Amino acid sequence: MTMHKLVIAEKPSVAQSIAKVIGANERKDGYLEGNGYLVSWCFGHLIELAEPQNYDDRYRTWDIESLPIVPEHWKYLVSSSTRKQYTLLKKLMERKDVDSLVEATDAGREGELIFRLVYSQTGSRKPFERLWISSMEDTAIQEGFEKLQPSAAYDALYESALCRECADWIVGINATRLFSCLYGETLNIGRVMTPTLALTVDREKDISSFVPVPFYTVTLHFPEFDVVSRRFETQDEAAHLMDACMQEKEAVVESVEKKQKSEKPPLLFDLTSLQREANRTLGYTAKQTLDYLQSLYEKKLVTYPRTDSRYLTDDMAGMLPDLCHAVAGKFGWKDKLSVHPEQVINSKKVTDHHAVIPTKSMAESKLEDLPRGEKEVLTLVVSRLLAAVGDPMKYMETRMVMKSGGADFTAKGRTVQDAGWRLLDRFFSRKKEKEAAVLPDLQKGNHLTFTEAECREGKTEPPNHYTENSLLAAMEKAGAKETPDEAERKGLGTPATRAAIIEKLVSKGFLNRVSDKKVNNLIPTETGKALIRAVPEKIKSPSMTAEWEQKLLQVEKDQLQPEEFMDEIEEMVRAIVQETEKQENIRDMNEKKIIGKCPVCGSDVMETQKGWFCSCQDCHFGLWRDNAYFKKIGKELTEPVVTELLSDGQTKLVGCTSQRTGKKYNAILHMTADEKQRPSFHMEFEKRST
Repeated sequence: MTMHKLVIAEKPSVAQSIAKVIGANERKDGYLEGNGYLVSWCFGHLIELAEPQNYDDRYRTWDIESLPIVPEHWKYLVSSSTRKQYTLLKKLMERKDVDSLVEATDAGREGELIFRLVYSQTGSRKPFERLWISSMEDTAIQEGFEKLQPSAAYDALYESALCRECADWIVGINATRLFSCLYGETLNIGRVMTPTLALTVDREKDISSFVPVPFYTVTLHFPEFDVVSRRFETQDEAAHLMDACMQEKEAVVESVEKKQKSEKPPLLFDLTSLQREANRTLGYTAKQTLDYLQSLYEKKLVTYPRTDSRYLTDDMAGMLPDLCHAVAGKFGWKDKLSVHPEQVINSKKVTDHHAVIPTKSMAESKLEDLPRGEKEVLTLVVSRLLAAVGDPMKYMETRMVMKSGGADFTAKGRTVQDAGWRLLDRFFSRKKEKEAAVLPDLQKGNHLTFTEAECREGKTEPPNHYTENSLLAAMEKAGAKETPDEAERKGLGTPATRAAIIEKLVSKGFLNRVSDKKVNNLIPTETGKALIRAVPEKIKSPSMTAEWEQKLLQVEKDQLQPEEFMDEIEEMVRAIVQETEKQENIRDMNEKKIIGKCPVCGSDVMETQKGWFCSCQDCHFGLWRDNAYFKKIGKELTEPVVTELLSDGQTKLVGCTSQRTGKKYNAILHMTADEKQRPSFHMEFEKRST
């Protein structure tokens, strides 16, 4: 009997790339076979944590008395949507001709969790090794298989992943049920999601409470440059200085300082910095950028995307010059190219994966057929690599002080002597940089006559709304003051999860993307603000959640026992439940109006900001204010209409609009509930009016 190794990847496309390299070219139903290998795949997470009711039937009902829910032994279930693939993997693992496995899921915390949960759920005891690569290039895959790692080397990473998943479950389930029961509507709360939302709510508070403070300056205009005074609190002070200057009609040079300066090249991209740059320059959301980058990775055009490092390892220094020249030529750069590998090499600053860079395969690939988004993100990655290894920009900075009317006026100028890496930056962005002011060559004691003196009014500006770019930066830095300097990972979430957190906040109705002059601001909704008002500091504190993320990293490095971390999470949740239960008056803070009885279960239907919903947590009946059916017929769903529908099952609508003809008509609208407990409408038409 020929024995096989079973290779399990995270998704089909990755499995196919691996199979091609190792010679498993024979297609089977759900896997590939050949050269002593079977290669199959997961579809993301095949195994998920069980719901509370799977532990005890009493948890089907949401009530505070049953909290906190803290399982003594965790239960996992096979996802119903992926049961077929799980069953296939189990059969492959149990085959007698399979003597060992290769874990080839993504080389990170979540990839580790995806494989290990499947392996554990099947009950397999066959040995397995770990494929750990940072590129999907054929050579990287081949080298990875030549250097397969023992599974035990990643046991701590798996423990960290379990802790993350279980901590999120405990906090999410208990906090969501607790505050949903207290406030009479579902309030989704997450360990990372809620502190991130709190950042945006706090920012909006700062903006709304901001009081602009006026200030005044005097500007003297010369033919080639301007000089500006200090700020004055009152217009009279500025006007007095302007009058004094007008009497003198000239200014004398007090000092001229010239300093030779340079601007270092930027660091390479990790995932978060790339997402920020793509949002700032291209307007892409964090999720869009990650999706484009993942696709480029699977096409072997860039290295592993979910990295938190901005450096390369020492052993990569030798290949950099050839790589840089190859990718620069691919993008049409014809001038001399400077490559200084030492600027981006530092193994000590690389954790699981090095920075995102283009691959050697990219230089040999056809890029014409790439979707626009992928091509633009790839261009960012290429330009950043070439800039990061380039020469510094060198310039002369001049600071001049002039005196007129008894006051000092200042001006700054800059003369670029060597554009260095900025040349590459401009070449790839195709945008012209705003030229810095260049001051004339003046000496101390020179007298110059100005053409005009002007008094200008300004105001202090409020903080900006969060954009995807600035919120990612805030998530990355959250709790940094409380985190040790030597910590390798700080902030809310990880580079791999931040995009998903932002998307979840938007999809749950806690954040809105609001367009403003080509910028999409992230603005908390009223529901989002209400949620942050409701939850205690422990749950919405960025610093505490950032501290947990640091402890997860310690678990990953085998520096903290998983039990210690989970005990802390459980203790915190118990304390929150106990403290909140004492606040008896909290239930009255958000009283909901009862508007009728549910046609499905007979419970009260409550009015909320978003619509009218059944008060029973197990019932799915609800009527949204932003109702698609009513929009379709040109009507608005209002409280009187809902009241009639709930009491009589029907209501008369006058002046409905036909989408097809645009004509008006009257009708009797009937409402029933379908098999999924959701409202269903049908019309009994009256004679149409013109």
